[in-house]
Amino acid sequence: MKLSFRTSALCTATVAGLLVLTACGKKEEQQNAAPAAVSTAPAAAPAPSATAPAAATTAASVPAAAAQPAATPAAVDTIKVGSVTLGSAVGADKKVSKEKTTFSPNDKTIYASVATEGTTAGATLNAKWTYQDGDTTTTVSDISQSISTDGPAVTTFKIQNPNEWPEGKYKLTVSLNGEAAGNESFEVKKK
Repeated sequence: MKLSFRTSALCTATVAGLLVLTACGKKEEQQNAAPAAVSTAPAAAPAPSATAPAAATTAASVPAAAAQPAATPAAVDTIKVGSVTLGSAVGADKKVSKEKTTFSPNDKTIYASVATEGTTAGATLNAKWTYQDGDTTTTVSDISQSISTDGPAVTTFKIQNPNEWPEGKYKLTVSLNGEAAGNESFEVKKK
């Protein structure tokens, strides 16, 4: 059997194309494996240093262009609550402008500014406001907001009462993606 030059070139091109496609699939598998390892690591401070050498090892075995996407999911998981501030007014920047922890019964609205640091493609902040009457705790409001940010951000929550607030002790508990992230106690009393 005699092969022509054209048939030989076509076979060679086909094999080369299959090798390239196969190699692309392997790089994709490596990229997909690296983010899974990063995203399952705990968010505690020691975890990033423990995962950093693994990422460096992966980068050494994969071309630099292919290693870059593996770093992106780690940045997505860096969101954390920096501070929670209560007050009676909020500015255009969504930050509490009149910070306080003691409110009057006739204050109609109580605000909370939740400052976050880091980045996320999608996270959920939850604010649970409770009233503590002796041994009984009553939920006043429980609301969630979805956030997406690539840097520091502020999310505002509020509770309103057209009537007077009952005097007593209150608490705001903030959670991020279902994990406790901060709380602030405050009081309502006549001045």
